[in-house]
Amino acid sequence: MADMPPIDAEGTLDDDEMCAPVVNEATGEVRVLAERCATRIFRPGNPFRATIPGPVRDLIADAVAAEGHVTCHSTLPGQAPAGVEPAICRGYADVHGDRSLALRVAAALGTLREMSPPT
Repeated sequence: MADMPPIDAEGTLDDDEMCAPVVNEATGEVRVLAERCATRIFRPGNPFRATIPGPVRDLIADAVAAEGHVTCHSTLPGQAPAGVEPAICRGYADVHGDRSLALRVAAALGTLREMSPPT
């Protein structure tokens, strides 16, 4: 998990990492990855999937309960290549998208913008 954002001593993500905006304020577009990353937990066949660590499992459960979303690890500030904007994780969108307010509203308004995963 070397590519994950910093986790503090209590096992939680820093506030700045959890609040990365996935909405373009000028256009209202909601960014979501067009496909799943090759290395992450929502990808079928990934052996890490069966042993999701507590903080990540809690992050997903909290996002579902709050009708929120999970920002893709490879688009987070400090993790993403230059010029890449934060976007909703495609795996989260595929599995829990019907529970995400941002994804439901963007789909209804036609403001969902799919982005290629960073390379």
